[in-house]
Amino acid sequence: MTSRFEIRSFNFITWNWKRDFDIENAKKEIDYQVEKCNVNTITFAFSAYQEHCYSTYIKWKGSHMPNLEQFSELISYAKSKSLKVIVKPMLNVEDGYWRAYIRFFDEDVPCEPKWSDWFKSYYEYLLFYGKFCEENNVDIIIIGCELVGTDHREEEWRLLIKNLRKIYSGKLTYNCDKYQEHNVKWWDSLDYISSSGYYPKGKIRDQLNRIEKVVNEYNKPFFFAEGGCPSALNASKNPNDWTITKNGADSEDEQYEYYKEFLEETYKKDFISGFCFWDWPMKSPLNEKEKLVKDYSIKFKKVEKIISEYYNK
Repeated sequence: MTSRFEIRSFNFITWNWKRDFDIENAKKEIDYQVEKCNVNTITFAFSAYQEHCYSTYIKWKGSHMPNLEQFSELISYAKSKSLKVIVKPMLNVEDGYWRAYIRFFDEDVPCEPKWSDWFKSYYEYLLFYGKFCEENNVDIIIIGCELVGTDHREEEWRLLIKNLRKIYSGKLTYNCDKYQEHNVKWWDSLDYISSSGYYPKGKIRDQLNRIEKVVNEYNKPFFFAEGGCPSALNASKNPNDWTITKNGADSEDEQYEYYKEFLEETYKKDFISGFCFWDWPMKSPLNEKEKLVKDYSIKFKKVEKIISEYYNK
Protein backbone atom coordinates (compact mmCIF):
# COMPACT_ATOMS: atom_id res chain seq x y z
CA MET A 1 0.00 0.00 0.00
CA THR A 2 1.36 3.41 -1.01
CA SER A 3 1.05 6.11 1.65
CA ARG A 4 -0.19 9.61 0.96
CA PHE A 5 3.02 10.97 2.55
CA GLU A 6 6.52 10.64 1.10
CA ILE A 7 8.24 11.25 4.45
CA ARG A 8 6.88 9.59 7.61
CA SER A 9 9.30 10.11 10.45
CA PHE A 10 10.24 11.43 13.88
CA ASN A 11 13.32 13.35 15.00
CA PHE A 12 15.37 10.49 16.49
CA ILE A 13 17.30 12.78 18.79
CA THR A 14 20.23 12.76 21.16
CA TRP A 15 21.89 15.80 22.75
CA ASN A 16 24.82 13.66 23.92
CA TRP A 17 25.76 10.61 21.87
CA LYS A 18 28.13 9.01 24.39
CA ARG A 19 25.59 9.30 27.22
CA ASP A 20 22.54 8.12 25.25
CA PHE A 21 23.79 5.66 22.67
CA ASP A 22 23.42 1.90 22.85
CA ILE A 23 23.50 0.16 19.47
CA GLU A 24 21.05 -2.62 20.28
CA ASN A 25 18.57 -0.29 21.98
CA ALA A 26 18.81 2.17 19.08
CA LYS A 27 18.00 -0.62 16.62
CA LYS A 28 15.03 -1.64 18.77
CA GLU A 29 13.76 1.95 18.72
CA ILE A 30 13.94 1.96 14.92
CA ASP A 31 12.04 -1.34 14.82
CA TYR A 32 9.39 0.05 17.18
CA GLN A 33 8.91 3.17 15.04
CA VAL A 34 8.37 0.97 11.98
CA GLU A 35 6.09 -1.60 13.64
CA LYS A 36 3.96 0.72 15.77
CA CYS A 37 3.99 3.98 13.81
CA ASN A 38 4.47 2.96 10.16
CA VAL A 39 7.50 5.21 9.61
CA ASN A 40 9.39 4.94 6.33
CA THR A 41 12.21 7.34 7.24
CA ILE A 42 14.60 7.64 10.17
CA THR A 43 15.67 11.20 10.93
CA PHE A 44 18.89 11.23 12.94
CA ALA A 45 19.14 14.50 14.88
CA PHE A 46 22.07 15.61 17.05
CA SER A 47 23.64 18.89 18.08
CA ALA A 48 26.88 20.82 18.15
CA TYR A 49 27.18 23.67 20.65
CA GLN A 50 28.45 27.21 20.89
CA GLU A 51 29.06 29.02 24.16
CA HIS A 52 26.56 31.86 23.70
CA CYS A 53 24.63 33.57 20.91
CA TYR A 54 27.57 35.81 19.99
CA SER A 55 30.18 33.05 19.86
CA THR A 56 31.76 32.37 16.50
CA TYR A 57 33.31 29.03 17.45
CA ILE A 58 31.12 25.92 17.10
CA LYS A 59 32.01 22.80 19.08
CA TRP A 60 31.18 20.07 16.60
CA LYS A 61 33.77 17.56 17.73
CA GLY A 62 33.68 15.60 20.99
CA SER A 63 31.84 12.83 22.81
CA HIS A 64 28.51 14.67 22.54
CA MET A 65 28.63 14.17 18.78
CA PRO A 66 28.01 10.91 16.92
CA ASN A 67 30.62 8.18 17.00
CA LEU A 68 31.00 7.81 13.25
CA GLU A 69 31.51 4.05 13.25
CA GLN A 70 28.38 3.53 15.37
CA PHE A 71 26.46 6.08 13.32
CA SER A 72 27.37 4.29 10.07
CA GLU A 73 26.22 0.99 11.53
CA LEU A 74 22.88 2.51 12.53
CA ILE A 75 22.35 4.06 9.10
CA SER A 76 23.15 0.70 7.50
CA TYR A 77 20.62 -0.96 9.78
CA ALA A 78 17.92 1.51 8.75
CA LYS A 79 18.78 1.00 5.09
CA SER A 80 18.60 -2.79 5.54
CA LYS A 81 14.96 -2.24 6.59
CA SER A 82 14.33 -0.33 3.32
CA LEU A 83 14.03 2.94 5.25
CA LYS A 84 15.08 6.34 3.96
CA VAL A 85 17.53 8.30 6.11
CA ILE A 86 17.61 12.00 6.94
CA VAL A 87 20.54 13.51 8.86
CA LYS A 88 19.92 16.70 10.83
CA PRO A 89 23.05 18.32 12.32
CA MET A 90 21.68 20.91 14.76
CA LEU A 91 23.22 23.72 16.81
CA ASN A 92 22.40 24.68 20.39
CA VAL A 93 23.68 27.38 22.73
CA GLU A 94 25.31 26.28 25.97
CA ASP A 95 23.96 29.11 28.12
CA GLY A 96 20.37 28.05 27.43
CA TYR A 97 19.36 30.74 24.94
CA TRP A 98 17.54 29.54 21.85
CA ARG A 99 19.58 29.13 18.65
CA ALA A 100 17.23 31.51 16.84
CA TYR A 101 18.94 34.41 18.64
CA ILE A 102 22.38 33.74 17.13
CA ARG A 103 23.18 36.97 15.30
CA PHE A 104 25.95 39.49 14.61
CA PHE A 105 26.34 42.99 13.16
CA ASP A 106 25.53 42.95 9.45
CA GLU A 107 28.53 45.18 8.78
CA ASP A 108 31.88 44.16 10.26
CA VAL A 109 32.98 46.17 13.29
CA PRO A 110 36.56 45.92 14.60
CA CYS A 111 36.91 43.81 17.77
CA GLU A 112 33.34 42.49 17.48
CA PRO A 113 32.27 38.95 16.48
CA LYS A 114 31.68 38.62 12.75
CA TRP A 115 29.38 36.65 10.48
CA SER A 116 32.37 35.51 8.43
CA ASP A 117 33.94 33.81 11.45
CA TRP A 118 30.70 32.13 12.50
CA PHE A 119 29.94 30.83 9.02
CA LYS A 120 33.51 29.56 8.66
CA SER A 121 32.96 27.37 11.69
CA TYR A 122 29.46 26.36 10.56
CA TYR A 123 30.75 25.45 7.08
CA GLU A 124 33.38 23.15 8.62
CA TYR A 125 30.67 21.44 10.65
CA LEU A 126 28.21 20.93 7.79
CA LEU A 127 30.77 20.01 5.15
CA PHE A 128 32.21 17.34 7.45
CA TYR A 129 28.79 15.73 7.77
CA GLY A 130 28.07 16.30 4.09
CA LYS A 131 31.03 14.07 3.24
CA PHE A 132 29.93 11.52 5.85
CA CYS A 133 26.39 11.48 4.43
CA GLU A 134 27.65 10.92 0.90
CA GLU A 135 29.76 7.98 2.07
CA ASN A 136 26.75 6.49 3.87
CA ASN A 137 24.11 6.98 1.17
CA VAL A 138 21.97 9.37 3.23
CA ASP A 139 18.87 10.55 1.38
CA ILE A 140 18.42 14.08 2.79
CA ILE A 141 20.48 16.50 4.88
CA ILE A 142 18.72 19.20 6.87
CA ILE A 143 21.40 21.89 6.72
CA GLY A 144 20.15 24.02 9.61
CA CYS A 145 17.37 24.24 12.15
CA GLU A 146 15.52 27.35 13.34
CA LEU A 147 18.53 29.65 12.92
CA VAL A 148 16.19 32.60 12.47
CA GLY A 149 18.86 35.24 13.11
CA THR A 150 20.88 33.89 10.18
CA ASP A 151 18.06 33.46 7.64
CA HIS A 152 18.66 36.85 6.01
CA ARG A 153 22.31 35.99 5.24
CA GLU A 154 21.35 34.71 1.83
CA GLU A 155 24.79 34.87 0.24
CA GLU A 156 26.42 32.75 2.95
CA TRP A 157 23.66 30.12 2.88
CA ARG A 158 23.80 29.87 -0.90
CA LEU A 159 27.57 29.37 -0.77
CA LEU A 160 27.18 26.58 1.81
CA ILE A 161 24.61 24.85 -0.39
CA LYS A 162 26.86 25.20 -3.44
CA ASN A 163 29.81 23.69 -1.58
CA LEU A 164 27.70 20.86 -0.14
CA ARG A 165 26.53 19.90 -3.61
CA LYS A 166 30.16 19.43 -4.67
CA ILE A 167 30.59 16.61 -2.14
CA TYR A 168 27.06 15.33 -1.52
CA SER A 169 24.66 13.98 -4.17
CA GLY A 170 21.53 13.62 -2.02
CA LYS A 171 18.76 16.11 -1.34
CA LEU A 172 19.06 19.25 0.81
CA THR A 173 16.62 21.28 2.86
CA TYR A 174 16.64 23.85 5.65
CA ASN A 175 14.33 23.61 8.68
CA CYS A 176 13.10 27.17 9.10
CA ASP A 177 11.19 28.13 12.21
CA LYS A 178 7.41 28.43 12.50
CA TYR A 179 5.98 31.59 10.86
CA GLN A 180 9.25 32.09 8.92
CA GLU A 181 8.55 30.17 5.71
CA HIS A 182 8.01 33.38 3.71
CA ASN A 183 11.14 35.05 5.09
CA VAL A 184 13.66 32.58 3.67
CA LYS A 185 14.58 33.89 0.21
CA TRP A 186 16.88 31.08 -0.92
CA TRP A 187 14.46 28.14 -1.13
CA ASP A 188 15.15 27.96 -4.87
CA SER A 189 18.64 26.58 -4.14
CA LEU A 190 17.27 23.67 -2.06
CA ASP A 191 15.34 20.50 -2.93
CA TYR A 192 12.65 20.81 -0.27
CA ILE A 193 11.06 23.57 1.76
CA SER A 194 10.68 22.50 5.39
CA SER A 195 9.71 24.14 8.65
CA SER A 196 8.77 23.62 12.28
CA GLY A 197 5.00 23.27 12.39
CA TYR A 198 4.22 24.20 15.98
CA TYR A 199 1.02 26.03 15.15
CA PRO A 200 -1.74 26.50 17.75
CA LYS A 201 -4.79 24.27 17.72
CA GLY A 202 -7.62 26.06 15.96
CA LYS A 203 -5.24 28.03 13.72
CA ILE A 204 -3.56 25.20 11.83
CA ARG A 205 -5.70 25.54 8.69
CA ASP A 206 -4.93 29.26 8.36
CA GLN A 207 -1.21 28.64 8.70
CA LEU A 208 -1.28 25.87 6.10
CA ASN A 209 -2.99 28.23 3.67
CA ARG A 210 -0.24 30.79 4.28
CA ILE A 211 2.55 28.23 3.81
CA GLU A 212 0.95 26.93 0.62
CA LYS A 213 1.46 30.31 -1.04
CA VAL A 214 5.22 30.12 -0.35
CA VAL A 215 5.40 26.55 -1.65
CA ASN A 216 3.57 27.51 -4.83
CA GLU A 217 5.90 30.46 -5.38
CA TYR A 218 9.00 28.27 -5.33
CA ASN A 219 7.40 25.11 -6.76
CA LYS A 220 9.23 22.84 -4.31
CA PRO A 221 7.99 19.89 -2.27
CA PHE A 222 7.32 20.69 1.39
CA PHE A 223 7.45 18.74 4.63
CA PHE A 224 7.36 19.58 8.32
CA ALA A 225 10.87 18.91 9.65
CA GLU A 226 9.48 19.37 13.15
CA GLY A 227 6.07 19.58 14.72
CA GLY A 228 4.10 18.10 17.57
CA CYS A 229 2.69 18.87 21.00
CA PRO A 230 3.56 17.81 24.56
CA SER A 231 1.17 15.59 26.48
CA ALA A 232 0.45 18.43 28.90
CA LEU A 233 -2.69 20.38 29.76
CA ASN A 234 -3.12 23.53 27.60
CA ALA A 235 -0.04 22.68 25.51
CA SER A 236 -2.03 22.86 22.27
CA LYS A 237 -2.45 26.63 22.66
CA ASN A 238 1.30 27.12 22.12
CA PRO A 239 2.78 23.73 21.23
CA ASN A 240 6.27 25.19 20.84
CA ASP A 241 6.34 26.18 24.54
CA TRP A 242 8.55 23.43 25.92
CA THR A 243 8.43 24.95 29.44
CA ILE A 244 4.99 23.41 29.88
CA THR A 245 6.71 20.02 29.97
CA LYS A 246 8.25 21.16 33.27
CA ASN A 247 5.39 23.09 34.82
CA GLY A 248 2.17 21.77 33.29
CA ALA A 249 -0.16 18.92 34.24
CA ASP A 250 -0.09 15.62 32.37
CA SER A 251 -2.72 15.19 29.63
CA GLU A 252 -2.47 12.62 26.87
CA ASP A 253 -5.86 13.77 25.63
CA GLU A 254 -4.45 17.25 24.95
CA GLN A 255 -1.67 15.78 22.81
CA TYR A 256 -4.09 13.44 21.02
CA GLU A 257 -6.59 16.16 20.15
CA TYR A 258 -3.81 18.40 18.84
CA TYR A 259 -2.40 15.71 16.55
CA LYS A 260 -5.91 14.78 15.42
CA GLU A 261 -6.54 18.31 14.12
CA PHE A 262 -3.03 18.68 12.73
CA LEU A 263 -3.20 15.41 10.78
CA GLU A 264 -6.75 16.00 9.57
CA GLU A 265 -5.86 19.42 8.22
CA THR A 266 -2.52 18.46 6.66
CA TYR A 267 -4.02 15.39 5.01
CA LYS A 268 -6.29 17.71 3.01
CA LYS A 269 -3.31 19.62 1.61
CA ASP A 270 -1.65 17.95 -1.37
CA PHE A 271 1.44 20.15 -1.12
CA ILE A 272 2.51 18.51 2.16
CA SER A 273 4.94 15.64 1.53
CA GLY A 274 5.32 14.49 5.11
CA PHE A 275 6.51 14.98 8.66
CA CYS A 276 9.43 14.50 11.02
CA PHE A 277 7.56 14.96 14.28
CA TRP A 278 9.28 16.11 17.48
CA ASP A 279 10.55 13.99 19.05
CA TRP A 280 11.72 10.43 19.58
CA PRO A 281 14.63 10.36 22.06
CA MET A 282 17.35 7.89 21.16
CA LYS A 283 17.22 6.88 24.82
CA SER A 284 13.48 6.25 25.02
CA PRO A 285 11.39 4.50 27.68
CA LEU A 286 11.46 0.71 27.44
CA ASN A 287 7.94 0.13 28.77
CA GLU A 288 4.68 1.96 29.39
CA LYS A 289 5.42 2.57 33.07
CA GLU A 290 8.47 4.64 32.06
CA LYS A 291 6.76 6.74 29.38
CA LEU A 292 7.74 10.41 29.32
CA VAL A 293 4.78 12.23 30.86
CA LYS A 294 4.12 15.84 29.81
CA ASP A 295 6.74 15.37 27.10
CA TYR A 296 6.70 15.66 23.28
CA SER A 297 7.50 11.93 23.06
CA ILE A 298 4.57 9.87 21.78
CA LYS A 299 5.88 6.41 22.66
CA PHE A 300 3.37 4.33 24.64
CA LYS A 301 0.85 7.19 24.56
CA LYS A 302 -2.71 7.47 23.22
CA VAL A 303 -1.59 9.53 20.21
CA GLU A 304 0.60 6.73 18.87
CA LYS A 305 -2.39 5.06 17.19
CA ILE A 306 -3.64 8.05 15.20
CA ILE A 307 -0.15 8.86 13.92
CA SER A 308 0.19 5.25 12.79
CA GLU A 309 -3.16 5.45 11.01
CA TYR A 310 -2.27 8.61 9.09
CA TYR A 311 1.22 7.35 8.29
CA ASN A 312 -0.46 4.34 6.69
CA LYS A 313 -3.11 6.27 4.72
